[in-house]
Amino acid sequence: MPYAPSGNVKLYYEETGSGFPILFIHEYGSDYREWESQVRHFSRRYRCVTYNARGYPPSDVPQTDADYGYEFARDDAAAVLNHLGIKQAHIVGLSQGAYATLQFGLRYPDMARALVVAGVGSGSPPALRAEFVKNTLANAEAFLTQGSAAVAETMAVSPTRIQLKAKDPRGYWQFLAHLREHSNVGMALVGRNYQAKRPSLEDFAAALSQLRMPVLLACGDEDEPCIETNIWLKRVIPTAGLFMVPKTGHAINLEEPAAFNRALEEFFAAVENGDWRARQE
Repeated sequence: MPYAPSGNVKLYYEETGSGFPILFIHEYGSDYREWESQVRHFSRRYRCVTYNARGYPPSDVPQTDADYGYEFARDDAAAVLNHLGIKQAHIVGLSQGAYATLQFGLRYPDMARALVVAGVGSGSPPALRAEFVKNTLANAEAFLTQGSAAVAETMAVSPTRIQLKAKDPRGYWQFLAHLREHSNVGMALVGRNYQAKRPSLEDFAAALSQLRMPVLLACGDEDEPCIETNIWLKRVIPTAGLFMVPKTGHAINLEEPAAFNRALEEFFAAVENGDWRARQE
């Protein structure tokens, strides 16, 4: 199996295709396998790289809280690119991976040709912050005490995920099967130390307003915890465009792969042709 080192942690990765690189960063409830529809589509023209974050086998699952957090997620993405000798790539993230994508853009701007930030924002609005942290910590504890298979059953039918079951039952059961396989320790430590402790995106307003690479925000209109933050990000980031997907929840790339892929394809083409411009003030 191929692994990229990031400090003392080994990260499992896969690469498919050739051309300009795209790095995909998965969400909390998924892993590299949930990018399959994107890899199949974009590997015809691009070098697609997927990997599992720390805490998600076959990547390493460190056993201490100190080995997890949003800074590690950001730097792990850079470690994968560096291991592969990639100087610059399009960075695509969903949810937790989208948070890491924005942080990557802030920390490693020269390595990001463009950012796709999908389903980001849970826990960022100040009014929702305390409840988000409370629920995240409870969910992390449930992974430890009940196991991944049990927690998967409740996560998969949450209000922002149930849409997948109605639209694509086969895709839903595959997502659920993968979620059941996740390390309960890894999910607990990621939830406790990355999800619950990451700052609100609004804390980075000044830095985000200075981003200069092209940014595509993508959000489902039924992903209620993320809508407000995506509109806020559209206003704050001068290079951002917002793609809102109707009748869609959190996992946009799984629910509406054709629409998601088409939006990314058009975005990448605009970026590569120099046609994606900053907002005129």
